[in-house]
Amino acid sequence: MLLAAVSACSNQPPRTHEQAQVLPSSPVKTSAQTFEPFFVYQDKGSRNRFTPSGYMPNGECLSLDDGWQYDPRNGKTCVRIVYDVACSKEGRQWAGVYWQNPADNWGGRKGGYNLAGATKLVFWAKGEIGGETIEDFHVGGIGTGLMYPDSDTASIGPVILSNEWREYTLDLRGKDLSYISGGFAWVSNVNSNPHHCTFYLDDIRFE
Repeated sequence: MLLAAVSACSNQPPRTHEQAQVLPSSPVKTSAQTFEPFFVYQDKGSRNRFTPSGYMPNGECLSLDDGWQYDPRNGKTCVRIVYDVACSKEGRQWAGVYWQNPADNWGGRKGGYNLAGATKLVFWAKGEIGGETIEDFHVGGIGTGLMYPDSDTASIGPVILSNEWREYTLDLRGKDLSYISGGFAWVSNVNSNPHHCTFYLDDIRFE
């Protein structure tokens, strides 16, 4: 589902997130021997390597607060996402967000990191009341058919969230991580969440 969504969004970039900051787009060279945790999101104001700027399909029916201070898994903040299901039922009936480098990059600009040596992407997530379903958590997949495509892709899902923090892992063994602009993404829809979908993310990182 997410690959089709990215293809559609590549032709019409989604809304720019108001707090997005463009980070340096030079690839970071790593190796299996020296790879250290590489954060998509650690804390508000920390050295996060990707920006939650890729609102899909058009940024409607979504709100994201990457400085949420109530009950983070670690540190001082986490990410709170509200997917307005009632709003979405009147429109496209699905939504998602990509963490990109640089912000709003769908494959038309350089910005991919060399993450060779990473074997997994790890993150923490929970639902506000439990039962929220995320169809797809994703790494890579940006820019297919464009000038600067991601070198590979990986995903897990669907994931039914608990109302307690739980750790999730995307297995990246055997993946070509030499060029990744789409550091992390999620997608869900109204069929999986007929009434509500508010959830939280924290400590998103490559290891």
